[in-house]
Amino acid sequence: MLNTLRTFTKTATIGLTRSSFHTTPPVAAGGFTEVTQCNGVREICLNEPKTRNSLSMDMMNSILEDLTADWQNKELRAIILTAKGPVWSAGHNLKELVPEKGVKYQTEVFNKLSEVILNIYKAPVPVIAKVNGLAAAAGCQLVASCDLIVASENSKFSTPGANFGVFCSTPGIAISRVMSRPQAAYMVMTGLPLTAQEAYTAGLVSRVVPEKDLDSELAKITDAIKHKSRSVIALGKEFFYKQLNLPIEEAYRLGAVKMTENLALSDSQEGLKSFVEKRKPQWKHE
Repeated sequence: MLNTLRTFTKTATIGLTRSSFHTTPPVAAGGFTEVTQCNGVREICLNEPKTRNSLSMDMMNSILEDLTADWQNKELRAIILTAKGPVWSAGHNLKELVPEKGVKYQTEVFNKLSEVILNIYKAPVPVIAKVNGLAAAAGCQLVASCDLIVASENSKFSTPGANFGVFCSTPGIAISRVMSRPQAAYMVMTGLPLTAQEAYTAGLVSRVVPEKDLDSELAKITDAIKHKSRSVIALGKEFFYKQLNLPIEEAYRLGAVKMTENLALSDSQEGLKSFVEKRKPQWKHE
């Protein structure tokens, strides 16, 4: 059940269809995250600026709960991850990684972020990082794992763990899958930050805009997503990530199968029919 730190109603369980897809103001500050939903777009805001939005176990559990809630609701079309304050996230809370915590707990911390990230890939809708500040270490890892990343011009990205004696091995997994090997190696081996424009050039970021245009750029992107069939996007997203690790021959073989499956969807048939009839499609998201 979503707790009172969320904008979802206290009595609503994750499995129930909510009527909260109109604008909902965030609950009073004090939780690890704040959530609003408006017209099918869920925004999850990291709400611990005093800790530089560090990814403590509590913070990660909160993100995971918000991220995975109510996926079956056809009205949910996109999820945005954003943050309060000048630091999007500084990464793991180092107080949770001291030797006194023990190897078992330390491993649980790293595994929890892996769980969050794997659920970003599994989400049936696009997950978009909205960055207006510094995303460092595991914070950069989380950003790089989103489907799309939109950053303001004043944003920066870094993996400086080696500066403190902890190489950014898990952040390196995320960034090396979206950037070239030399660029990813530069980040993890030097710890030096990339500007938003450098991150865009390197392939880490989808779009870079002036801070004043950040919201309008997100609105443009989510509006484009909402004009498409949710079922088609879900099918396509799942295969997009699956094929990345396949040999090219296998990818094309399975791609042909997936395209055929896509054509069998009722929304696919509606889309083709609407094209022929020169009208807008009426999606059922099926």
